[in-house]
Amino acid sequence: MRLDKYLKVSRIIKRRTVANEACDAGRVLVNGKVQRASYDVKVGDVITVNFGTQAKEYQVLEVLEHALKEDSSKMFKQL
Repeated sequence: MRLDKYLKVSRIIKRRTVANEACDAGRVLVNGKVQRASYDVKVGDVITVNFGTQAKEYQVLEVLEHALKEDSSKMFKQL
């Protein structure tokens, strides 16, 4: 699954366009490297998202094409 779509489906970022813009701006890192929105997310990846001055890290536990609001929190673990 694409990085921007994963961020949206897992509800880390609310909208896919915002996730895409964050990737283009270099504010999303995967395993310590800046990645484009087209990066293929795999289980075990560590995603770091820089929200202004604050950085949050998430470990990918599951990759689902569609997730309900209740299931989206099972897709990642906040580090």
